[in-house]
Amino acid sequence: MIKPQTLRGFRDLLPPAAALREAVTAHAKEVFRSYGIGPIDTPALEYAEILLGKGGDETDKQTFRFTDQGGRDVAMRFDLTVPFARFAAQHVGALGTPFKRYHIAPVWRGERPQKGRYREFVQCDFDTIGATGVAADAETVCVIHDLVSRISRQVEPSCGEFTIRLNHRGVLNGLLDTLGLRERATDVLRTLDKLPKVGADAVRAELIALPEAGEEAAAKLLEFAVLSGDAAETFAAARPLLGGSEMGLAALDRLATVVQLAVDGGCEPSRLVADLSIARGLDYYTGVIFETFLTDDPKLGSVCSGGRYDDLAGLYTKQSLPGVGASLGVDRLLAHLEEKAGDAGARPNDPRAVFVPLLSEERLPEVFALANDLRTAGFLVTVAPETRGLGKHLKWVTGRGFGVAAIIGDDEAAASTVTFKDLAEREQWTVARAKAAERLSEWRSEKT
Repeated sequence: MIKPQTLRGFRDLLPPAAALREAVTAHAKEVFRSYGIGPIDTPALEYAEILLGKGGDETDKQTFRFTDQGGRDVAMRFDLTVPFARFAAQHVGALGTPFKRYHIAPVWRGERPQKGRYREFVQCDFDTIGATGVAADAETVCVIHDLVSRISRQVEPSCGEFTIRLNHRGVLNGLLDTLGLRERATDVLRTLDKLPKVGADAVRAELIALPEAGEEAAAKLLEFAVLSGDAAETFAAARPLLGGSEMGLAALDRLATVVQLAVDGGCEPSRLVADLSIARGLDYYTGVIFETFLTDDPKLGSVCSGGRYDDLAGLYTKQSLPGVGASLGVDRLLAHLEEKAGDAGARPNDPRAVFVPLLSEERLPEVFALANDLRTAGFLVTVAPETRGLGKHLKWVTGRGFGVAAIIGDDEAAASTVTFKDLAEREQWTVARAKAAERLSEWRSEKT
């Protein structure tokens, strides 16, 4: 016998978790479409040269890479942004610019598994390419805001509040210029990115150990990186630390404009936080960057991250294809939602979900006809596949999300009626078979 088991870092989704994922992605699609963002898809496998060297040394180490049956050097995508840059370069003639897209698909990274972090996980990306203006940056913030607020409101209300933390690579690069550390930018930014996880002391020690850094530079970097909070106050405190860097000051001005436009576009100001420690670990970001944290579960990490990457597509084409976008970490968010939702084996009662028990084979014609009528009226109907007693049927449906049971036994068949049982309130009522769909629709309206 082969032992049934999953690989470390991979997981099966049972129906409640799969339903949560489906709900999250369904709401995400509606938000994207409300901003005029359309869907695309790309292969799971790419030529290795397409992916390697785009996310940094650590990401290269985590990339699943192998030789396929044709002897080609291939790799599994570690995110959806790099394949999109290749896609855009390959198809820009047909797409035209600017072009907006969303893409929801699995990606793979061989990193250490932990809460909300797997080696196979679903990303939910959206991007705009062919636009360099501040409008695209600000709209990306608005999409993140609407996306996370809608999911927390519609999928799991107890998900709680969140903050979108913003920075700009130009601000950080301007500071590095004043410290003479621009050549060490990748190492410095990746170290600063660890600040929320390992703390100031560990980051200080790592910065001091970098060539050309030292204690004074480490102290100034940390003084800058701890600036966080109200956007206007944070930007005012950052200006004198930039030492007159034109790059840094221009990036700070752009970031301030992004925040103001996002507020004009409907974002709650208290949810927009300037955080000058955010660097984003991937090497391809060049401008504004975002990370989104749940207020009551900050250790979960960012649930929606991204930024501007003006040079990424330049690896595949001579045409300028600047881009900006973000990625919703669906599986990371699901880890939080499943915990908030409580027992993974129980789902809240959905007034649209109807269970029709099968009490005897003789009742199959009436049961199938009723199920068809209710589906036509917009209900989600499950007919029991086997006959059993009503008590066993009702025991089975407990915790499976059904709002009501529609029962046709011998008495109901003889009288051409249907008995409905509210599975949450345990109330029941009997109506004429011809009025069943109409009456149940009235009940659903009362419930919602």
